[in-house]
Amino acid sequence: MAGRRLLVFALVLVAAQLLIAGFAGSVAPYDPVAQDILARMQGPTAAHWLGTDQFGRDVLSRIIHGSRTSLFVSALAVGAALVLGGTLGLVAAYYRGWTDRLLMRAMDVLFAFPVMLLAIGVVAVLGPRSETAAVAIAVVYTPIFARLLRGPALVVCESDYVTGAKAAGASDRRVLFIHVLPNLASVVLVQTSLLLSAAILVEASLSFLGLGTQPPTPSLGLMLADGRNFLMLAPGPAVFSGLAILLLAFGLNLLGDALRDTLDPRLRGEH
Repeated sequence: MAGRRLLVFALVLVAAQLLIAGFAGSVAPYDPVAQDILARMQGPTAAHWLGTDQFGRDVLSRIIHGSRTSLFVSALAVGAALVLGGTLGLVAAYYRGWTDRLLMRAMDVLFAFPVMLLAIGVVAVLGPRSETAAVAIAVVYTPIFARLLRGPALVVCESDYVTGAKAAGASDRRVLFIHVLPNLASVVLVQTSLLLSAAILVEASLSFLGLGTQPPTPSLGLMLADGRNFLMLAPGPAVFSGLAILLLAFGLNLLGDALRDTLDPRLRGEH
C-alpha cells in the first residue's frame, strides 16, 4: 500500500513538472530572454516571485523554460540510448557467440571512460550546443542499456514460447521485438526513469561548463554558472536554479524507485 502511494506521488510530481515545462510559454510570467536593466539583481518581489538576474531577466521564467530545455535534451538522449543500446543488447543475447562477444567488448570500452570525461570528449569533437549534449549523453548511456537488457534477454531467449516461435518460422526480428522485448518492459521503464534523472544532472553539468546549451537559451546549468558570480549580491538565480535541478532529478529518481518497487515481484512480496 505504501509503495502504491509513493508511486502515485511520484507520478503526480513528474506529471506536474512535465506539464509546466511543456506549457512553459503559457505558464512563465515573462519572456525568459527579455532584459530590464533597471530591475537587475532584485530579490523576490510581487512582480518577480524569484527575483531577477544580472540582466534583469525574470528568474522564475528562465527556470521554467530552462526546465523544458533540460527535460527535452535528457529525454532525447535517453531515448536514443534506449533504442541503440537496447537493440545491441537484444541482438547480443539472441545470437550469442562472436556477435555477443564483439558487441559486449565494444560496450566495455565505452564503460572504461568516466561518464563526464566521455561526454566532454564527445562535445569537444562536435562543438558545444544542446544537440551535441544530447548526443554525448546518448553515447554515455548506450552501453548501460545494452548490458542491462542483455542479461534478462538471455533468460527470455531460452523460454519455450521463444523456441516455439522459432519453430513456427517467425523471423528473428519478429521474435526479438514481439516475443522478447515486451517481457523486458518493466526493466526498461525503471531504468529509463533512473537514467533520465541522471541525464538531467549530466546535461546541467555540461551547460554549467559551457559545453551544453548556449546563451541566450535558458538552461538550468547555465543559470547556475552565471549566478555563482553574483552570490553575494543576488543569490537567487544560483540558489533557485540549483533547487530546480534538484527537484527535476528527485522526481524522476523517485519515480524510478517507485516503479521498481511496484513492478518487481520480489519487492512486492516484502511489503
